Amino acid sequence: MQTVTLNNGVEMPVLGYGVYQVPADETEWAVAAALEAGYRLLDTAAAYGNEEAVGRAIAGSGIPRSELFVTTKLWIQDSGPAGAGEKRTAHAFESSLARLGLDYLDLYLIHQPYGDYYSEWRAMERIYRDGDARAIGVSNFHPDRLVDLIVNNEIVPAVNQIETHPFHQRAEDHALMVEHGVQHESWGPFAEGKNGIFTHPVLAPIAQARGKSVAQVVLRWLIQSDVVVIPKSVTPERIRQNIDVFDFELTPGELETIAGLDQGGSLFFDHRNPTMVARLGSRRAD
Repeated sequence: MQTVTLNNGVEMPVLGYGVYQVPADETEWAVAAALEAGYRLLDTAAAYGNEEAVGRAIAGSGIPRSELFVTTKLWIQDSGPAGAGEKRTAHAFESSLARLGLDYLDLYLIHQPYGDYYSEWRAMERIYRDGDARAIGVSNFHPDRLVDLIVNNEIVPAVNQIETHPFHQRAEDHALMVEHGVQHESWGPFAEGKNGIFTHPVLAPIAQARGKSVAQVVLRWLIQSDVVVIPKSVTPERIRQNIDVFDFELTPGELETIAGLDQGGSLFFDHRNPTMVARLGSRRAD
């Protein structure tokens, strides 16, 4: 598996398996299928409600822990009185570790840029320094909030996981992350099927010419764009297919063609929308 080197020297696979919206009762066998297919990066979150199932699949796989790269995410914590945010973050981290049945994480992310994420980050810096997480980062941080976190804290996030797909390519975000040494990671690489992506008139001919699926072309495009990606599927054939993207390369012309699909906006929701901020900020996952 091809890897990228994070800003602290940790090696991270460029392609992994994500379990967002995978029901808990399907997660164990789906993760087991992904591990059998060769995936070694697994991505979950406290808010997904399936950390325990991911942990069972890991335990049953027989794969040495050192060969896996496991990511989970901290949901928005109720900061409460002064100092409570750091304590609640530490508790949430320990709860995730227990649900996963692990002694450490490879990557721990702040899931949303809301609430007292400064307290959360201070707690995560301590978790990192104590060796309980090999790397720490963020998810869904727009450039302004990412830079604000960087300039006002000691540890630069290793990763920022954001919505990235052919219709929302995040070129400006990517350039800023490169400038600051933050690895760009994509969630929703297939845009959850929106805009007819799997039969798209621009993507389908590229896939057909290569004898590949549109999904494989999209994953290859992201990897060649230096973006880590975590596709999700609960179909064994597609799980296997999605990791089979290292035997071809897209040409500069094909990359330029795909660049023309960018619509410059989210297909799901705007993290700066006040209604969305209020909705997510009021939800508790742990």
